[in-house]
Amino acid sequence: MRHGFIKVAAITNDIKVADTEFNSNSIIDYLNKADEQDVKIAVFPELCLTGYTCGELFLQDELLDGAITGLSKIAKASVDKDMLIFVGLPYAVGGKLYNVAAAIKSGTVLAFIPKKNLPNYGEFYEARHFTPGPDRGDDIHLPFQDEPVSFGTDILFKNVEMPELSLACELCEDMWVPDSPSIRHALNGATLIVNLSGSTETTGKDDYRRELISLTSAKLLCGYIYATAGDGESSTDLVFGGQNIIAEDGSVLAEKKRFENGMIVSEIDVKKLIFERRKMSTFNIDNNAEKSCHGDTEEILFTFNSLYGEGVTEEEAIEKINNGEKPHMPMIPLTRTFSKTPFVPSDKAARGKRCEEIIMIQAKGLSKRLSHIGCKAVVVGVSGGLDSTLALLVSAKAFDILGLDHEGIIAVTMPAFGTTDRTYNNALSLAKSLHTSLREINIKAAVLQHFKDIDHDEEDHNVVYENSQARERTQVLMDIANEEGGIVIGTGDMSELALGWATYNGDHMSMYAVNCSIPKTLVRFLVMYFADEAKAKGDEELSDVLYDVLDTPVSPELLPPDEGGKISQKTEDIVGPYELHDFFLYYVVRFGFTPDKIYRIACVTFHDEYDEKVIYKWLVNFYKRFFAQQYKRSCIPDGPKVGSVALSPRGDLRMPSDASVNIWMKKLEAIKPQ
Repeated sequence: MRHGFIKVAAITNDIKVADTEFNSNSIIDYLNKADEQDVKIAVFPELCLTGYTCGELFLQDELLDGAITGLSKIAKASVDKDMLIFVGLPYAVGGKLYNVAAAIKSGTVLAFIPKKNLPNYGEFYEARHFTPGPDRGDDIHLPFQDEPVSFGTDILFKNVEMPELSLACELCEDMWVPDSPSIRHALNGATLIVNLSGSTETTGKDDYRRELISLTSAKLLCGYIYATAGDGESSTDLVFGGQNIIAEDGSVLAEKKRFENGMIVSEIDVKKLIFERRKMSTFNIDNNAEKSCHGDTEEILFTFNSLYGEGVTEEEAIEKINNGEKPHMPMIPLTRTFSKTPFVPSDKAARGKRCEEIIMIQAKGLSKRLSHIGCKAVVVGVSGGLDSTLALLVSAKAFDILGLDHEGIIAVTMPAFGTTDRTYNNALSLAKSLHTSLREINIKAAVLQHFKDIDHDEEDHNVVYENSQARERTQVLMDIANEEGGIVIGTGDMSELALGWATYNGDHMSMYAVNCSIPKTLVRFLVMYFADEAKAKGDEELSDVLYDVLDTPVSPELLPPDEGGKISQKTEDIVGPYELHDFFLYYVVRFGFTPDKIYRIACVTFHDEYDEKVIYKWLVNFYKRFFAQQYKRSCIPDGPKVGSVALSPRGDLRMPSDASVNIWMKKLEAIKPQ
């Protein structure tokens, strides 16, 4: 539960229609399996104690009594399990029959949540037997327990130790209607919705169901646990597939293969959900749920015994928290995975579509700027590296959109002390294959003169030696742009901005920065996309040079080559691996994760590439550079936002240039590996 992760399970138990003894035993078997995996929230299907397909048997006292007996067995079996459990059954009260979800915790049935929306169309005829559930009803008194049971749809289950964890329940059709109960629950603070379902299978319904659950979790910024009926239901007219799904904020974390009963397990990150809601100003939580405009809502508090010790009541846990005693949040093993490249789609087909979309955003941004200022020329400094290659490719795309000749794209290569033959030749080949104008301006003499002017020893390869070259290049580009009536296109990427790996008023500056929200890991995939497209079209000249650029080490080439004429200054040897920094950047800016949480998931994600000390080293480096270099980001040029993370001071990151990193560093120091 540390860092906001709560382990949950969606379970389709084996059933026999109308055999409540068999069904309750099957549920208990799965509860034991879930308990072995430290599951804290377990959700079973709709009417799983009897079977969804009982038909007229729902009206029989024998079946209803059997369901209560089975519920009693499950409650007793839950006594030693630190788990909030939801099971479905029919329940008669006040002369009416309801389709309910029973919420059980540590031997006690806490509540019955009745289904509100009863389908009575197509293959469904629930209104024949059941009554729609009320928002609030009278408490229920069960024969096997002294505590009353809350009854109604407007119930929230709030965890004492983890305030971010607030649950609500709906049943099957409730999710499919326009005004789902989950909407009201989310606006009353629920971060996790559980759904007990008995959804039938028809061709293509699995895709629709998955999208509906995913979109519901995205719209409500919540976790969603969906457990549905499966094999064992009557096949008289229907088949049930058991397509269980666990989703979070639009992402499917786990999905069970259809037509097989069983259990899926994952972890919902409730702290991440809270951050998203806090960030989204239009997501308005009603903090006074009991008097909510969405109806009276009952709050049921529950505690996880393992956090304070067995036998601690909700009241005792609250008292401990009020007295400043923090619960022990165990570091549960994570079953969910995190992409090593969160900015890049893992699916190849999706990746191609995304690359095309991003390139179009970049190119449309530039074409709008050019058309607005009436400009028909751009100047791009090409080094033969990834970033300048992408900027040149995007410029060509923008010119195509505007119907302009590529001759208006002035590619400028500026050899200096660190330029290698490989990058130099690639810069020339790239300009040639794209049919742009090309200028070669050797800046060595100008930089050496500058060293004399400022009395700098040219043998001293310090930061002055490096940055003088970067600023000279920028000056050349700006002056050519003035001469040609064009604008300078920035080549720097978002990863460099995050780390401050740019020369202030050097490559840091331009007139329009097309790569400003493209992280380094994504730059590589975009260039790869261009290379693959060129190859598919038979343009081997372009594809060959792009593949070689992709194979070239990332470097600013500001220090002399080694004795073999190869690049000696490799960026990732200095600032760290970009795949790690992009991973850190994504979770710092996008979700506001704490340093210890990022370190934890990075160790899980990159365990096969980096040891924990290496990950820690570069995470410390990231935080120091990210805070120290904000002043460079505070004055960056315009450029298009392409993804959910951007560092523009005019939009996504309005961060003080002199903010202290101390509290983040203290958190890092506390987790320093030995």
